[in-house]
Amino acid sequence: MNRFAVTALSALVGLAAPLTGMSTARAADLPGYVDYGDDGSVCGDAWVLNKITSRFNYQVHHVPNLPYVEIMDFRGIHQARYLPAGEKWPIERHYCRANVALSDGRDRAIWYLIERGQGFASMGDNVEFCVSGFDRWMVYNGRCRVLW
Repeated sequence: MNRFAVTALSALVGLAAPLTGMSTARAADLPGYVDYGDDGSVCGDAWVLNKITSRFNYQVHHVPNLPYVEIMDFRGIHQARYLPAGEKWPIERHYCRANVALSDGRDRAIWYLIERGQGFASMGDNVEFCVSGFDRWMVYNGRCRVLW
């Protein structure tokens, strides 16, 4: 196609877009844009909380000497720190904090980290979490300090 034909086709598509229900791209429509909600994070997204709840359930049933409790609710969810992807940090990270209500009636602090693009075989996102008092093997450096 010559340059005139490409320009004419682009103009025609641009003019026809409002008639077909298509809209022009704005900055918020660019690839990679995600609406992070009220506090600007993904910390309260259902998929994150469901993954934590499921993995916590597995943990309490497979790590010796942990009480058999379940997460009933998340409260006070907020993002504590955010590291955008860049040259120094190639992985986007959201550090989150909340309180969880457990089935034994106690509330405990929880810290969790969401790493973009670090799921299985780099597909999806990875979530690491630590519930206060449940890091039996000190994976997160006692009192969950690694995830602060």
